[in-house]
Amino acid sequence: MKLETFFEKFDLFADAPDAAARMREVIWQLAVQGKLVQQNPTDEHASVLLERIRKTKISLLKNRRGSRIEKESNENEELYPYSIPTGWIWTQLGSVQIFTNGYAFKSDDYRDTGVGIIRMGELGANGDIDETNMKYVSPEIANSISETFVVNPGDLLMGMSGSIGKLAINRSSKTYLLNQRVGRLEPIIIEKAYLYSFLKTAEQHYLQISFGMAIKNLSTKQIIETPFPLPPLAEQKRIVAKVDELMALCDQLEAQQQQQETRHAALVQASLARFTQAPTPTNLQFLFHPSYTVSPADLRKTILTLAVQGKLVPQDPKDKRASLFPTDESPFNIPANWQWRPLGTLGLCRTGKTPPTNDPTNYGSGFPFIGPGQITQNGSFTPSEKTITQTGLSNSTEAKANDILMVCIGGSIGKAAICLETIGFNQQINSIRLADDLPTFVYLALTSSYFQEQVITRASGSATPIINKGKWAQILIPLPPLAEQRRIVAKVDKLMALVDDLESQLAASRTVAHNLMAALVQELTTSP
Repeated sequence: MKLETFFEKFDLFADAPDAAARMREVIWQLAVQGKLVQQNPTDEHASVLLERIRKTKISLLKNRRGSRIEKESNENEELYPYSIPTGWIWTQLGSVQIFTNGYAFKSDDYRDTGVGIIRMGELGANGDIDETNMKYVSPEIANSISETFVVNPGDLLMGMSGSIGKLAINRSSKTYLLNQRVGRLEPIIIEKAYLYSFLKTAEQHYLQISFGMAIKNLSTKQIIETPFPLPPLAEQKRIVAKVDELMALCDQLEAQQQQQETRHAALVQASLARFTQAPTPTNLQFLFHPSYTVSPADLRKTILTLAVQGKLVPQDPKDKRASLFPTDESPFNIPANWQWRPLGTLGLCRTGKTPPTNDPTNYGSGFPFIGPGQITQNGSFTPSEKTITQTGLSNSTEAKANDILMVCIGGSIGKAAICLETIGFNQQINSIRLADDLPTFVYLALTSSYFQEQVITRASGSATPIINKGKWAQILIPLPPLAEQRRIVAKVDKLMALVDDLESQLAASRTVAHNLMAALVQELTTSP
């Protein structure tokens, strides 16, 4: 299959994760395998080029103070990862460039202004130098450091720790200084853009080298001994030109995809707004329109919002009016036969408690004992590894079937679930045992955007938010008649089932796109 066909089929796998990024990876891989452009038998053989490179490198290093010529290890053909065309030659990365590891600056030398220091954090995600958190040293310190560590415009840099193999080019007109664990690669005679393409394919190789290390690190030796496929210089120039052409095409496809996503996002917002204002069956169809996709998360959020606003099902004048509870507050408009009620007036609110751990009679087979980690985002429970006895349950806070539990502290604050059995729960969870109302409706209200925002607003502490039982119980709940609660829950269940189906279809579509792309990539990169 030709690479042009790959681009023509872009729409088929555009839903695959990072499709455009994967296309760029394929281009770089084909470039360094000799599959991107035709070979020309009249090109000078790469072995002749390599000899010129070696002589030039020796000459350059002799004139540099403190520089030394690295000895190349014995080449082993078994280490070469793939076949290369006639006219190419395998060598080592250290043979075609001069590698410089950075200078070990002292943190006491750093200033707010001066000459910038390129550390790992300055190797930007887009391949540029990111000055956002850059440190500086005074001109006096900069002048005392060898020119070897100066980063000039156009220099190619590579990370050696953490995000190993990460690349950046100094595309500015500024000069910087090179910090330790950031390397500079100075190509000799060869095309810098070809070297860059190779290094993009070598990232996975470097990750494999560091696999299992607590902190990923690359040594200078590992870098310079990396097998390097060297094409004739004339072919390098053709490769670079072709890569530039195809990368521009990738940019166009990515821009088109982003424009399409922007248009779809506008349609999605319009459809959600339309359905929110008038949740009719006709407007519901727009949420599941085949030409664009509303995210399942947005759909679920909208459904819950409509449910607690009284817009999801029609009101029935025959329904018994919700029990009165005087309040002057009204966070938003609700139907006439609904009432605003503080959560605490609907039943018994409690905060969890952990049984004393120094009493062995509290723990053993009996009842699950849970914390926030056992309540999931979708309202279910994960199995608890800790169980308590009947004694432990009496020394804890007991939840029974149909009690509603909500996490009241930390990053998972607001997660809620309906209890299905008798359990104990710790002090990071609040619960309510309802007197008359339908647990499934109150659960919907507690997981709606309105209630979740109230929880965050009333919580104390910014780093670790916490809402105590008293504040939690004061949050108002929009309460419909019991008969309408049942109709709302039935409607929500029906709509959520549609959302679940949509989510499954989206996942299947992404899987198909991923598999198709993988097959195309396999065909491109393995065919002769």
